[in-house]
Amino acid sequence: MQTDNNVLIGGFIITGNTSKKVIVRGIGPSLQSNGIVNYLADPTLELHDKNGLIASNDNWRTNQETEIQSSGLAPANDLESAIVVTLAPGGYTAILRGNNGATGIGLVEVYVDLASDSKLANISARGFVQTGDDVMIAGFVFGNGTASEKVIIRCIGPSLTGMGIADVLADPTLALHDGNGTLLISDDNWNDDARQAAQIIAAGLAPSNDFESAIATTLPPGAYTAIVAGKNGGTGVALAEVFHLP
Repeated sequence: MQTDNNVLIGGFIITGNTSKKVIVRGIGPSLQSNGIVNYLADPTLELHDKNGLIASNDNWRTNQETEIQSSGLAPANDLESAIVVTLAPGGYTAILRGNNGATGIGLVEVYVDLASDSKLANISARGFVQTGDDVMIAGFVFGNGTASEKVIIRCIGPSLTGMGIADVLADPTLALHDGNGTLLISDDNWNDDARQAAQIIAAGLAPSNDFESAIATTLPPGAYTAIVAGKNGGTGVALAEVFHLP
């Protein structure tokens, strides 16, 4: 994660008819336990809806400490950030930055209360993809029930120029792994596989550029990671998206 347009932006959409309690976290220093050295030392977190800023937090203990602790989701480091909020169905954006312009590897997480008819229909992350440990990783968990879930995962790069972003990832690649790290499926250009492409088009989620990546698959409950990298070591801003289909 860098600065300005290259901060980490996590988006999510809540569907259903009722509001849902959500905890959003910004993680940095505790990534050391995963062997990550170049972590974001002091993350700050903002939560926005379509009208602007809803809430912000620097160090999670400064406000909402009791509520965060009672959730069982308190960050391991006092410099990390967290926000507890009840959100109506709609689209939201979480922005993770480094305090005082610092850079490093950071993690945005969204946890939802399953005790309502609302659910996350889409999650996304936009950031600057580098190489090695500094690629972009989007994680998600299916845990409510036993049925498999159909998803489409996309990695967008070149078409971000239409959003005014200059330094885009020119040729993104996408790899989906399960909770054990096993590679399940990968993709370079979304329309190379005719069967996959047909499913992606039918869902109305075809990327607008042939160099962008997408995967359509059905997954049992569990934890998954989608890894976004640049082909041949390319770098730039990319958007990873996970769509939970009906």
